[in-house]
Amino acid sequence: MLAEVSRSGSRADRTRSELTQQTRVGETLVQGLMRAQLSLALRLSLLVLIGLGGLPWLFAIAPSVGRVTVLGVNLPWLLLGVAAFPFLIVVGWAYVRLAERNEQDFVDLVQRPER
Repeated sequence: MLAEVSRSGSRADRTRSELTQQTRVGETLVQGLMRAQLSLALRLSLLVLIGLGGLPWLFAIAPSVGRVTVLGVNLPWLLLGVAAFPFLIVVGWAYVRLAERNEQDFVDLVQRPER
């Protein structure tokens, strides 16, 4: 009888309690989520920095690339003025999807039943 009572509080319940009471364990779990989100933001920021910030460097290092025209428009204008926006939209979409996945992984961790 006592074994059944002690098992009635599942691991998920204890973890949720740790989170709501803001104990050290709950704080550590939340910090882990925050680190994952920060890591994701930094990786995608680096991608944008290399993707968009590298274009002016490319045009400075290889001026012949900057003189290429596509449909009568210079390549730098097309890449920086037109292609940059879809690139940023895709990176933003990827960030939202991956951030939601991090949050779902966190929720799954908190609600995982005891084995």
